[in-house]
Amino acid sequence: MGQVERVREELSAPVSLDYLKRKAELGWRPVAIIWERDIGRAEGLAPIMDLDVPYGLKVSTDCSHLEENGEERKVLMLTMELIVQDHPLSRIADELNQQGHRTRAGFLWNPSSVFELLPRLIEAGPRIFTSEDWIERRKRLMLLV
Repeated sequence: MGQVERVREELSAPVSLDYLKRKAELGWRPVAIIWERDIGRAEGLAPIMDLDVPYGLKVSTDCSHLEENGEERKVLMLTMELIVQDHPLSRIADELNQQGHRTRAGFLWNPSSVFELLPRLIEAGPRIFTSEDWIERRKRLMLLV
């Protein structure tokens, strides 16, 4: 494979079609686009991106506390159930994908992304194991044994 030259340009104006044509004529091709925009910020509150929100939780609508994220909670419950059944991380990732779940970034699950959930599962485990949902799942799991 030949050498590749990459150049990062800071833009001071919106990109025009003419600009893109000129670059293409010179042999350049775009390989990534990074978009940014200004967001409003409530007085005295950190922007949401500055927070490290644990998986399974989300910032409340009033931005003053964390609340349960229902979709992510389903992922945690299913992952915990499959771990209890002693399935490998690859099988857990496959099951999450088959059920239509995606990572926070919108990607398919893989063994590495499931592995990254393990510390959160350890942290959330006591709440998961005492929940009504888990008690029902446990009854089903006991029938499988």
